[in-house]
Amino acid sequence: MFESAEIGHRIDKDVFREQMPKLREALLDVQYDLKEKADFPVLILIHGFDGAGRGETMNLINEWLDPRLIHTVAFAGPNDEARARPWMWRYWEQLPAKGRIGMFFGSYYSDTLFDRVFNRSERDSFDRQIFDILRFERMLTLDGALVLKFWFHLTRDKQKQRLKQLEQDPATSWRVSKADWEHYERYDKIRKYGEHMLRLTNTASAPWIVVDGEDANYRSLTVANTLLEAIRNRLNQPGPVVDRAEAPPLLAPIDNKLLLDTLTLNQKMEKSSYRQQLDKLQGRLNKLTRDERFGQHSLVLVFEGNDAAGKGGSIRRITQALDARAYRVVPVAAPTQEERAKPWLWRFWRQVPGKGGITIFDRSWYGRVLVERVEGFASEADWMRAYYEINDFEHQLTENGAVVLKFWLAISKEEQLERFKGREDTGFKRFKITDEDWRNRDKWDAYKQAVSDMVDRTSTSKVPWTLVEANNKYYARIKILSTICDALEARLGE
Repeated sequence: MFESAEIGHRIDKDVFREQMPKLREALLDVQYDLKEKADFPVLILIHGFDGAGRGETMNLINEWLDPRLIHTVAFAGPNDEARARPWMWRYWEQLPAKGRIGMFFGSYYSDTLFDRVFNRSERDSFDRQIFDILRFERMLTLDGALVLKFWFHLTRDKQKQRLKQLEQDPATSWRVSKADWEHYERYDKIRKYGEHMLRLTNTASAPWIVVDGEDANYRSLTVANTLLEAIRNRLNQPGPVVDRAEAPPLLAPIDNKLLLDTLTLNQKMEKSSYRQQLDKLQGRLNKLTRDERFGQHSLVLVFEGNDAAGKGGSIRRITQALDARAYRVVPVAAPTQEERAKPWLWRFWRQVPGKGGITIFDRSWYGRVLVERVEGFASEADWMRAYYEINDFEHQLTENGAVVLKFWLAISKEEQLERFKGREDTGFKRFKITDEDWRNRDKWDAYKQAVSDMVDRTSTSKVPWTLVEANNKYYARIKILSTICDALEARLGE
């Protein structure tokens, strides 16, 4: 869930100085509108890695807004009074009133995460705490609260660099404690359990906003803009919130740099090398799926990508290596009348393979957060909620022993145009190109934003996205087959 926060976001100082005065004024205006007009509170949760700017951001919000109207609480470990009561009690005590902003530096998420990191809780109690949180936040949002959860992110190397930088400056050395370095030594565990926690609590009405914490200017503008737009959008909603709270908007990065922009789409691979590697990988895949240990697992392959990116060709190279009795390819189109009458994931649950089985989805449940989002077939609340429901669905698959692999095949807009024209000029390929394909090109940028959001919110440690640079079809097919074989070998070898 942290991919886009690790690609290096930066904002020039001059840009920051130019935007800051107007942004501060707008934030004050919306804060006073909240005080005078709103019948809901705003709860801001500040979390993330030490050194990623959490404290600076908390101070910045209090500086830019009227601190008299903000209730800021920094939570440490529970005291005797709190330990004598249910563990959520102290957070109930500090909830902001309607028309006010509450800011928690650390919260119930800190209790849950660090109990697990420091082995004070087992997995079952960890998950039970998470579901306590889910019910708590559901209550808050159904009651009208706007909940904004920020995770400030740094890579392990950047965190070490940041802590050393603070420690060496006499003016900031006091900010680095022994606990900070203890947390650094447990970086991998914090990231692992933190991602698990974020994935399960990333809901439509209270989603996480993951912020690259390296550059202070980028960090500040991202948080301030998100806060401004979230409160403004809620204030502009007609009437009271009755049955559910709308999610704060997903904003494009301040510097307009998206995850897909970092891919080098023109990878090199000659046909001779491709054929040689293809034979070996297909043989390897066949052997892995016939291994008796595979009978305790299943394989779910998900293919998404730009139109004409090569999903069908990649799937054929996989099925050529498999026993036809062992797999099923499911091409996903618009839902039927029967499927529309059911919960939206119902039609995918029906296709889940049993132990020893393989299901390959040519497009999938991700249509809800891609085409249905971009084309307006699903409301914003519905496709925002879908991120959580997708993660939960995939989590249940993996808990049952499935190896779930998800591939996004990415090609450039120029390469797509060339392939479209090639299909129109080839008789036996004309069925592959439709008017809808051409219409989708007009929404290229909207789809790119949707894909980046999709990867950020559904790429998890157990079920990550594999981004495939697919301008060269040979390279794409080999990367996909290698990924599948590596994942199966890793699982069967556990």
